[in-house]
Amino acid sequence: MSIDTARVFIGFDTKEVIAYHVLAQSILENASMPVQFTPIVLSNLKGIFERERNNLQSTEFSFSRFLVPALSGFEGWSLFMDCDMMLRADIAELWKLRDDRYAAMCVKHDYVPKIETKFLGQTQTKYEKKNWSSVILFNNAKCRALTQDYVNSATGLQLHQFKWLENDDLIGELPKEWNWLVNEYDYNPDARNVHFTDGGPYFEEYKDCDYADEWFAARERTLFVQQRA
Repeated sequence: MSIDTARVFIGFDTKEVIAYHVLAQSILENASMPVQFTPIVLSNLKGIFERERNNLQSTEFSFSRFLVPALSGFEGWSLFMDCDMMLRADIAELWKLRDDRYAAMCVKHDYVPKIETKFLGQTQTKYEKKNWSSVILFNNAKCRALTQDYVNSATGLQLHQFKWLENDDLIGELPKEWNWLVNEYDYNPDARNVHFTDGGPYFEEYKDCDYADEWFAARERTLFVQQRA
């Protein structure tokens, strides 16, 4: 019998390198099951991901995230997460929510962003299904439309609004606590995964945001090294 392993793909951005590592640490220290990490790094995707940078892209992985099913060989399930997050619960709880009836599963946010610009002055784009794609459980075999060519050529809205699926009935819903939008939603002590969508506490202007103290504590644990006594 094969060992169930959570395959986790995390967007990596050279403007917020520490975010990736703290998110990975928060996953590892809460996990009760094996976890396999794959960072989605543009420099690792040369010859695979060939889109030119769009001025509306706030991160380097805005579109490359949709290569996850292809990078997974269109087999099994994979989880994608933006890097500007911190897991506060066992990833096994999220992994158990996989439902084979669906091609993809996400938190179906229904909100309008409160701000016009976010970290580093990036424009806060507003569109239907905003932030649905920031946490996605991909049922890879049912996502074969996300070929390398399609991901390289489709519009941003086609990708982020799940237009690559035949219909929205193929999108399963995850509880909102698994993608809790910091500052957009009120503080929630029961949030399972917090998403610093406007800007993480590693940016000076967001250092006092909700959950910042937890994030800085996680960063310290990420940097831990035991010295010789």
